[in-house]
Amino acid sequence: MALFTREEALEYHQLPRPGKLEVIPVKPCNNQKDLSLAYSPGVAAACLAIKDDPRLVARYTGRANLVAVVSNGTAVLGLGNIGPLAGKPVMEGKGVLFKTFADVDVYDIDLATTDSDELINVVKCLEPTFGGINLEDIKAPECFYIEERLKAEMGIPVFHDDQHGTAIISGAALYNACQLTGRKIGDCKVIIVGAGAAGIACARFYVLMGVRRENIFMFDSRGLIHKGRAGLNAYKEEFAQAEDAGDLAACMKGADVFLGLSTKDLVSQDMVRSMNPRPIIFAMANPDPEISYEDAKAAVPEAIMGTGRSDYPNQINNVSGFPYIFRGALDVGATDINEAMKLAAARALADLAREEVPQSVLDAYGVDHLSFSPGYIIPKPLDPRILTTVTPAVARAAMESGVATRPIADLEAYAAGLRARMDATQARVRSYVQQLHQR
Repeated sequence: MALFTREEALEYHQLPRPGKLEVIPVKPCNNQKDLSLAYSPGVAAACLAIKDDPRLVARYTGRANLVAVVSNGTAVLGLGNIGPLAGKPVMEGKGVLFKTFADVDVYDIDLATTDSDELINVVKCLEPTFGGINLEDIKAPECFYIEERLKAEMGIPVFHDDQHGTAIISGAALYNACQLTGRKIGDCKVIIVGAGAAGIACARFYVLMGVRRENIFMFDSRGLIHKGRAGLNAYKEEFAQAEDAGDLAACMKGADVFLGLSTKDLVSQDMVRSMNPRPIIFAMANPDPEISYEDAKAAVPEAIMGTGRSDYPNQINNVSGFPYIFRGALDVGATDINEAMKLAAARALADLAREEVPQSVLDAYGVDHLSFSPGYIIPKPLDPRILTTVTPAVARAAMESGVATRPIADLEAYAAGLRARMDATQARVRSYVQQLHQR
């Protein structure tokens, strides 16, 4: 059942004022002294301090808590290439999630270009403004080239969430699904349907986790990716099988894991039955997965099933990752979000699913009980403990891997401070939104 109508969605975006984001001053400007401090002449003190020591920009400006959500609108959600204007509501929505879940401020940067080099140059010029760059809804294969260039040429974290968010969250789910089914990750045969940004990134991340590259069978709209196929780009070639092993039904036989990032109704119940016992199925197409939850469980009741939907168990949702990953990266002044940080996030999220679930989370989802099991392999996206587990894990990994410029000495105190910070931020946002609606 739909949670809302089209009219309700449009009203939400229009009222009480258009859009979902607003810039709010955090310093007073009520009298002559305030005005002089905020701008001229008082602002010169901060300017000159930063000129003498550029590191002080994190102390005297909001840069260290500011992320650019950058898109050209070429691959927006399930809507495709709708352009930067039509994609702007999504980018504003991303800003809402950053602020709500991790107190990260966001400007959305919606760029009217499909030229990869032009986009790269624009984003590079923004580095003095932002502490991090979240690339969003940029189509493949251009997104790979854009991210690679920006990561190499910028001194702040650059993270394409369509790639790495899905990889990290599904990776956490895969850790736990393998534990529950007694599998070794290195032995798993993995089928991936969808060779775009998320599919390639998930495959790369699973290899980082221990899956053998030769055990990954990747499909695009033309079928299995293999070395005998003409016209493969460099990114698909990374996962080309040595030989053509057949169609999807043939390759599903004896598979351990299915990851779908494509379109509905591609997988039949017979395909599920042909997989190894207790198969792991992450059918991520939205709103309708490659096989429905009901059909997969009817075919093999012992299957571990995850989707991108909130109305079924094991929702694999990027919001469980990107706000907290950026929070940790920003707080230690990381110059990169590297593989160690991504692995740390996935492991922390997986470990959290094995802990007792607090009553507040049960109440939020209207359930009586949740515990580590085939129906609960990943924490619920609204679990507030993600902030205090994933964020410190990311910060620690940044420090241990040498990309942190502002190390944190006491991570336990840091975790406690994060919760207090978010409580204050959420209360402030709720109060403001309530006042806005009362005007």
